[in-house]
Amino acid sequence: MLQSEINVTPLVDVCLVLLIIFMVVTPMMTTGVPVQLPNAATATALDEKPRQLPITVNKDATLYIDSVAIRRDQLEGELQRLHAEHPERPVLVRGDAHVKYGEVVDVLGACRSVGFRDVALAAATRLEGRTPSSAQPR
Repeated sequence: MLQSEINVTPLVDVCLVLLIIFMVVTPMMTTGVPVQLPNAATATALDEKPRQLPITVNKDATLYIDSVAIRRDQLEGELQRLHAEHPERPVLVRGDAHVKYGEVVDVLGACRSVGFRDVALAAATRLEGRTPSSAQPR
């Protein structure tokens, strides 16, 4: 008598391998918009809080809240909406090393003006024995 049964062993093997790959790779993925942070000798490791709101100013002065690009005139309205939802949420402002200082200060000011109190500015740790001019090629 002929029986037709599906052999699920190879399927289970492939699924387990994919699961392991995703479990290993997922924590290594960088969240948010890639940006070259400025170096600072006194930069300390910042605890990545799960509810932290990342705001990024890219080197072409494009604004991102999380990983969504917004226009400059939308910034305060969007921050007000987010503050109304979670007023105690910490904010992390990530400014590219090549963006104008005033662009980052505008974002910091907008965060403070809508009521966010826990606002941090991200920076990369300066490597030992290297100056800022030699750390990043220009």
